[in-house]
Amino acid sequence: MRARLRAAANALYVKRLSAKLAGRPRPRHIGIMLDGNRRWARMAGHDDPSEGYKVGGAKVVDFLNWCGSAGIEHVTLFMLSDDNLHRPQAELVPLIGIIEDVVERLAAPDNPWPVEVIGSLDLLPQESATRLKQAASRTSDRRDGTRVDVAVGYGGRREIVDAVRSAMSEHVTQGGDIEGLIDTFDVDHISKHLYSKVRSETDLIIRTSGEQRLSGFLLWQSAYAEVHFCECYWPDFRELDFLRALRSYCERERRYGR
Repeated sequence: MRARLRAAANALYVKRLSAKLAGRPRPRHIGIMLDGNRRWARMAGHDDPSEGYKVGGAKVVDFLNWCGSAGIEHVTLFMLSDDNLHRPQAELVPLIGIIEDVVERLAAPDNPWPVEVIGSLDLLPQESATRLKQAASRTSDRRDGTRVDVAVGYGGRREIVDAVRSAMSEHVTQGGDIEGLIDTFDVDHISKHLYSKVRSETDLIIRTSGEQRLSGFLLWQSAYAEVHFCECYWPDFRELDFLRALRSYCERERRYGR
């Protein structure tokens, strides 16, 4: 009975908060750090942390549906950092498999989302990298849904280094010399060589689990992003928590350093 009353109260609150947010500013690009899966698993009594990753993976579709209803154009899901690749194989292998399953689920024919996998996929097992790329490629013709970047083997510092290398390589390939590039090099050279094809700056970053740091996520794109830290673990993240993050965003004055 208590659970039903709680669910009814939550649904009512979601409806009211959605109505209050109607017509108010909202982010075009949200980056979200899906944090706390292992701690959720321990709290729920699981010895295997992959149980938390499974529940967290299932939450992704719900989250994207909430974003679609809110009119969010672009979402970046931080699912695996390059530092995470140093975790024990007994934990890492199942986690990568769950991420593969999530991306394939997003790429299913009945879903609207164009998906791109970003990060250093060369750090992953070849079979996993191929599976992720193939799943994402099946969404290349989609135009209407929220654009989704799935960050796997991703590090913000690594992305900037790779962008500089790519800009240099392109310049030399086109017949330029390095000294000429040094004279003209600016922020646009990096911006257009970042991992994501959607070159939008990040408006809002959400991190679950109560941790209050960015851990290298979207370092370049988040220069003027608003940041919202949520106490709950990712598997427990609700539409209500998402709407509260949007409310926090629209109540802030974005000055861009001016």
